[in-house]
Amino acid sequence: MMDLVARRAFDRRLYMSAAILFSIVVLIGFARTYYLKIVFDPTPLPSLVVHLHGLLMSAWVLMFMIQVRLIAAHEVRIHQRLGWGVVGLAALIIVVGFATAVRAAKYGSRSTPPGIAPQAFLIVPLFDLLMFALLLGGAIYYRKRAADHKRLMLLTAINFVPPAIARIPIAPLQALGPLWFFGLPTVVALYCVGLDARRHGRLNRVFLVGTIALIASYFVRLALMNTGGWMATAQWLTQFA
Repeated sequence: MMDLVARRAFDRRLYMSAAILFSIVVLIGFARTYYLKIVFDPTPLPSLVVHLHGLLMSAWVLMFMIQVRLIAAHEVRIHQRLGWGVVGLAALIIVVGFATAVRAAKYGSRSTPPGIAPQAFLIVPLFDLLMFALLLGGAIYYRKRAADHKRLMLLTAINFVPPAIARIPIAPLQALGPLWFFGLPTVVALYCVGLDARRHGRLNRVFLVGTIALIASYFVRLALMNTGGWMATAQWLTQFA
């Protein structure tokens, strides 16, 4: 019994720490380009779509923290009721995120790394949205299996970390490119899987599969980014901007 209590206490600390760190990384990463943009660059955002995208993603970070806190406070029913609102928010994030990414590919964006064609880079945010949809879909499917549900939700947070990490204004780290903004989330995800397995005495297969899928998506994006097939696809997608 005490072991069960200890494991639950460990889970609460892990997910609350993840929620806090997620918020801090997003705040730091997007401070110059969104949250404190008026301080660093008074020029307006390129479009209302970009602003809406920022608002929705900020709402997701806040909602993630609230949901984690509700579970820590044993408010399971409120957590479940709020969950359907989370699904609605996620749907908006996917639609607006797609529009934002396609517009950036067509008209250019400061968020596109130097030396990479905007249409080639389009594969990165679109895969972010795809992995978000898959991981969240899995979390919804396993909503009655708390152990699997919360681990997949943790992966949705890790999935959204690379864009924030890439914007942290530390030149030596930014110079590392994908090794930095994909490498760090990879290490974090694998660390969480290992820590979780060690603390619970077994490996959660859903957590492992989700982590492998997320990491594999990083390699797929980089491999396809400059191929003729992807560039043709990106060209076709930009007509919807």
